[in-house]
Amino acid sequence: MAATPPPPGSPAWWAARPAPQAGPRRGRPSLDTALIVATALRLVDEHGVQAFSLRMLAEALHSGTATLYRHFDGKDEILAYVVDRVLGEADLDGLGDAAADWRDVLTVTAHRLHDTLRRHPHTLPLLIAQVPVGPHGLAQRERVLAALLAHDLPADLAARAFTAVTHYVIGFTAQQHGPGAAPENGAELAAFYRGLDPASYPALSRTAATLTSVSPDEEFAFGLTLLVLGLDRLPGVAGRGPAPARGTGVTPA
Repeated sequence: MAATPPPPGSPAWWAARPAPQAGPRRGRPSLDTALIVATALRLVDEHGVQAFSLRMLAEALHSGTATLYRHFDGKDEILAYVVDRVLGEADLDGLGDAAADWRDVLTVTAHRLHDTLRRHPHTLPLLIAQVPVGPHGLAQRERVLAALLAHDLPADLAARAFTAVTHYVIGFTAQQHGPGAAPENGAELAAFYRGLDPASYPALSRTAATLTSVSPDEEFAFGLTLLVLGLDRLPGVAGRGPAPARGTGVTPA
């Protein structure tokens, strides 16, 4: 019995997958693989993953699905490259040189990744489904981890800090900006909370204004600061000191 091929985007699939050819392949008709992936990302941004199809992609490229199959085995393979392309958009070059310390590395990484994912919210379910270990995903991991190590964060803490912060970014962005995100309803929630019996919900009554008035950007920055401050207080962390409080209104102790 033939072995089941690994799913596109999985570590085993990436390990066995040769890098796509940079230019058009020989023969006609043919397309540049980078153009295919870039067009696929644009269509996913516009229509979402569920609506995206090879027929839609072929029409956008003024080509046919048979031509796409000369480069990729199917939709799932193209989407794996789409996710990796998105990760490559996060500008993390020179991160270690630009950062003042490891706290700054984590803060800048989180904000840049958050900004990138907000531009492509429909790709978030794909990013959640599998650990992104394509060429861009690996390169970004290497940049961040190398910067953390260069700023004296121990290897085990660097790995856990990277994982915790990136999970926070992906989860927060998916909840606030992903395809299933709830619409903005702060005013409706504020009115609902004000209508509650303060005797039954005294804590909600005291905090209702803040619960419904903080913007997602401010909430993101606040949560990130809490994470970095918590990491700064772990045993074995060198050079403890104030963590960045980028746009949070929070002054670290």
